[in-house]
Amino acid sequence: MLARATLRTTSTAATAATSQQLVARRAFTTTRARLSSPYHYPEGPLSNLPFNPRKKGFAFWYWSFMATGFGLPFGVCVWQTYHPAK
Repeated sequence: MLARATLRTTSTAATAATSQQLVARRAFTTTRARLSSPYHYPEGPLSNLPFNPRKKGFAFWYWSFMATGFGLPFGVCVWQTYHPAK
């Protein structure tokens, strides 16, 4: 009876070790980015944006764009409301 319990414990430990080896063998690996490659682009925050938010005039152009996008529908409605009918 004791031998079966010992055998069961060791087989469970062996199964756990085997499964860990399988997981380690199938682990994903990556290679270091080649900066000399023509297919590599800069990485990091703000590098994927088509504009530079750290420029001096960015805040002005940003808020101008937002105000135009928000105010244009209201301006069109006011213009259509007070425009004389033909």
